[in-house]
Amino acid sequence: MRYKLLGRSGLRVSELALGTMTFGTDWGWGADEAESRRMFGIFAEAGGNFLDTANVYTQGTSERYVGAFIASDREHWVVGTKYTLAALRPDDPNASGNHRKSMMQSIEASLKRLGTDYLDLFWVHAWDFTTRADEIMRALDDLVRQGKVLYVGISDAPAWIVSRANTLADLRGWSPFVALQIRYGLMDRSAERELLPMARSLDLGVTPWSVIGAGVLSGKYSRGRAPEQGRAKAGAATQPRNLEIAEAVVTVAEELGCAPSQVAIAWVKEQPGVIVPLVGARTAAQLEENLGALDIALEPDHIARLDAASRIELGFPHEFLGPHGTAAQYIYGDNYERMDIHRGALARPPG
Repeated sequence: MRYKLLGRSGLRVSELALGTMTFGTDWGWGADEAESRRMFGIFAEAGGNFLDTANVYTQGTSERYVGAFIASDREHWVVGTKYTLAALRPDDPNASGNHRKSMMQSIEASLKRLGTDYLDLFWVHAWDFTTRADEIMRALDDLVRQGKVLYVGISDAPAWIVSRANTLADLRGWSPFVALQIRYGLMDRSAERELLPMARSLDLGVTPWSVIGAGVLSGKYSRGRAPEQGRAKAGAATQPRNLEIAEAVVTVAEELGCAPSQVAIAWVKEQPGVIVPLVGARTAAQLEENLGALDIALEPDHIARLDAASRIELGFPHEFLGPHGTAAQYIYGDNYERMDIHRGALARPPG
């Protein structure tokens, strides 16, 4: 396992993060405590140090398991949890949301379940569109100043919200977001329109979830194999475009002699910026397979074929302003090909 600086921070995290939403069987699926501990041990043995959980995962069981597993060596682990979503009291209007009351209630409960007095990373789990950015950023900064939180991040929010919040934090001298958690992978590349360019510009570490498309890119589905019925993933596994992407992943995996899921994870790892994919599993065997992505080296031809199978239209204004867009000749005149551009969407090596 190699390590990366998490965005604009100096925090060193493993190149893969362990997602622990499957720790616990409270939701009718997932891993019991013994299997969860085995997965934790496998991740630790591989050199991983970055753990991701949330207050709502398996009704708090995920946090309790994580807390028990790290107890003997707490300082080694980079532990992140989240607030926003309704946990044990969905009938209480203030038991969810981004506001200060929800935040303070949630972090105290999470610290108790995790058995620790601080978090390495505290995430806003989802944007609620009702709480002002200044309230959130000031409240998060209070937690940092109190020593209960070292760094803050944001998950599942529009790019303009994140940009505004960090600009406000920088202006006021508050703790900015250092990381962004989003859905991203070969099956859903919509983050390439706004979220990923923003993350690179603001130096945010990115922890993508659903990198194997809820299992669709694991090799279990193809146009000739019917998906499981009654599962959320079944809908995704019946869409022709997703099956075409899955078949491209399988073809590359066969050429490399590895599992399709490893190809899907490796492709995400190869994307520009600070990308730390979340890997999760329901069994130790599944996790071991996913960690095998660390040994996969995709050739340029592999990446090009996967890109072609999964490419999306960036739409306006990106295509209009891009190097081949209508506006490019007017923006740069006849000089574009003679310019060395080192930043943004037009960046390319000199020469």
